[in-house]
Amino acid sequence: MLAFEFHARTRFVVGEGQLARLGQLASELKAQRVLLVSDPGIIAIGHTSCAEQILRQAGIEVSVFDGVRENPTSDDVGLGCQFAHQFQPDCIIGLGGGSSMDCAKGINFVYSNGGRIQDYWGVGKASHPMLPMIAVPTTAGTGSEAQSFALISDAETHIKMACGDKKAAFQIALLDPALTLTQPARVTALTGIDALSHALESLVTRPANAISRMLSREAWRLLSMYLPRVIDEPHDLQIRGNLQWGACLAGLAIENSMLGAAHALANPLTAQYGIVHGQAIAVVLPHIVDANWETCREVYTSLCSSLECLPPLPSQSSTTQSPLAKWLQNLVSHFGLSTRLQDLQIDRSDLPNLAASAAQQWTAQFNPRQLTADDLEHLYAAAW
Repeated sequence: MLAFEFHARTRFVVGEGQLARLGQLASELKAQRVLLVSDPGIIAIGHTSCAEQILRQAGIEVSVFDGVRENPTSDDVGLGCQFAHQFQPDCIIGLGGGSSMDCAKGINFVYSNGGRIQDYWGVGKASHPMLPMIAVPTTAGTGSEAQSFALISDAETHIKMACGDKKAAFQIALLDPALTLTQPARVTALTGIDALSHALESLVTRPANAISRMLSREAWRLLSMYLPRVIDEPHDLQIRGNLQWGACLAGLAIENSMLGAAHALANPLTAQYGIVHGQAIAVVLPHIVDANWETCREVYTSLCSSLECLPPLPSQSSTTQSPLAKWLQNLVSHFGLSTRLQDLQIDRSDLPNLAASAAQQWTAQFNPRQLTADDLEHLYAAAW
């Protein structure tokens, strides 16, 4: 066995009704003043006010920062940091999807260490201790609750920055599947496809190790089994719980194995065209699987044996070759998401520019097969 290291810095509290323990868990971290970072959609649903009430009942003072947008930017982090300086918290809670959790980490970076979030682009840039944090995910998607990285877009350049430091890991991740029942069907699909891509990519990346692969495989088992069922059974808590845990395991795998070229291709689509991340992943992931097929044939083939049958795509709309890629493309279609870039109004003449940006993405270097900018352009063209 090759030598490797594995890190898990987060305590996971999992199960229906666990949100009721939020005050107790925050008190265990000696929290007296909590900055609760959430987004307007989650606030409108009522999850944020419920969490706020639970914290106040535990004798904890709470202030809510609601300035989180999808794909949080350096501006969002800057506003959140100003808010934090006014409130002076001793603990931060990120409640919502990946955007809320990433923004909470970003705020913590700048509030605890000064400067701008751009200063923490990379790994290990935080020189001072950071505030303790709790993650409360309301989706089954990013796995941000299990990672020490915050993905923040630069508001001026639109480049997505991965800001990582072991001090930015959540001390506690509270996974209550009941919170995911309020997701609209499209959000369930978009976040679910993203989680599935995390399991697939983390399984075969160059830094992957024995433990991260074990986590990726279990994440894949749960997500591939339950994701096709959630459309028809959206209120089944067992399904929701398995999806949420699968997404978390995939996030824990990413923490130790990184991601690959699917995310390198997806990020420029979000930055330059505003395509929602899950939709961008949904279009490009089957084509990356095809590109990696020969390199990863044995691993990918082993994943195919457990796949549920899905209605096939019309033959003329399938541009993928491998069985795993075809299953993925069928799943995307099953969810009612786009399977082609042209349907998302991507200008074909812009593909070389997108490919150049994709080649500069951090995750591209971890793909199991080395891909040049020309290779990435051909993949965009196949997805177009």
